[in-house]
Amino acid sequence: MDYKYMPEPYKVKMVEPLRILEKEERLEAIKKAGYNTFLLNSRDVYIDLLTDSGTNAMSDRQWAGIMMGDEAYAGSENFYHLQETVQEIMGLKYVVPTHQGRGAENILSQILVKPGTYVPGNMYFTTTRAHQEMNGGTFVDVVIDDAHISDKEDVAFKGNIDLQKYENLINEVGAENIPYICVGVTVNLAGGQPVSMKNLREVYELSQKNGIRVMFDCTRYVENAYFIKTKEEGYQDKTIAEIVKEMFSYADGATMSGKKDGIVNIGGFLAMNEEDLYHKACALVVVYEGMPSYGGMSGRDMEAFAIGLKEALDFNYIKHRVEQVEYLGNKLIEAGIPIVRPIGGHAVFLDAKKFLPHIPQNEYPAQVLAAEIYIESGVRTMERGNVSAGRNKEGKEYFPKLELVRLTLPRRVYSYAHLDFVAQAIINTYNRRDEIKGLKFSYEAPVLRFFTGRFERL
Repeated sequence: MDYKYMPEPYKVKMVEPLRILEKEERLEAIKKAGYNTFLLNSRDVYIDLLTDSGTNAMSDRQWAGIMMGDEAYAGSENFYHLQETVQEIMGLKYVVPTHQGRGAENILSQILVKPGTYVPGNMYFTTTRAHQEMNGGTFVDVVIDDAHISDKEDVAFKGNIDLQKYENLINEVGAENIPYICVGVTVNLAGGQPVSMKNLREVYELSQKNGIRVMFDCTRYVENAYFIKTKEEGYQDKTIAEIVKEMFSYADGATMSGKKDGIVNIGGFLAMNEEDLYHKACALVVVYEGMPSYGGMSGRDMEAFAIGLKEALDFNYIKHRVEQVEYLGNKLIEAGIPIVRPIGGHAVFLDAKKFLPHIPQNEYPAQVLAAEIYIESGVRTMERGNVSAGRNKEGKEYFPKLELVRLTLPRRVYSYAHLDFVAQAIINTYNRRDEIKGLKFSYEAPVLRFFTGRFERL
């Protein structure tokens, strides 16, 4: 018997009621929010696809772990459980907890990034680049060119580092001026695209040869491992845990937001193999986060985090997660909606340039589209284009090749019926695309403007 899709590999124990506003109310809500979906009140949102960061549904075992919280100010038992779990799964020696991923980025950047240094990476991420630039560094994109082409679908690993670009940078600026290479697994702003094991191995070998650290942004490393298992030759019979262990053997450390593949609502860490780096990180975590044994998290949060890291390695869990994203993406492809291909691991990304070709990039088509989807349906999505890219050191806008709207699926939250509704909302918006107009800033924050910026219609 053929099934349209396999149902969720879990059953519901608790529910949260949803409500949808009338269209006039949605118009008023988005106008009040300055046409920025980040500034909407959650009570005014029907289906929330803004992010998968901290919006996950925890398991019964995680909730049981919450009751095991050791809230000691120093030496919490839950920290040791989290530390042992990271060491077991990733093989990294030292763990410094933080309140979330950007706390780890801040500490790493303050220690290693100095004025005049360069940090290569496979496409920028907003907060990561901001921390690097605030410490005087320069981010350099060394992802393969295909990653910037939204409809290039015959490339299985669009998150790969271009080794020639990386080597050219080393020769140009000198290895001594590159404190580390930041490898995102997966690459968020390319559309949730994975990096192959072969590429990770080659990047590590080139880095070791030149004395450069390899630091993963491992926020969605389990999704990356799933793609390696299903797309890369020689890994079909490997478990997710085995693939993860090999992935991290090609890294010197990592930053992580536990709010994604940790399946929790808060938490993160900076992990590394280098003892001197660890001691420096411990000194800074006290200043910005908390004691090295809690780093901005409560004991109960660390316990849920440790349990979630283990649950995320279950193949049935990650298969369902990625297949939900594929289901939504394929429904949009069938309807002729332009999206990033191949479909990534955590979200479907709409190509706003092709969706709204009459709106120039300086009128922020992705921001426009996210607002219009909300007006159409009450579904909240996120801009990932010119607004997110921000401005360079001279104050000029970046105008990235990819102008995207991200439809991000929280883990273990929505059903396929919710996804059918989302797909129809996108189709309805597409059918009236010619009547949609651009936006201009009415308020622009100096850093990470996409979080708090406000707009008005042209």
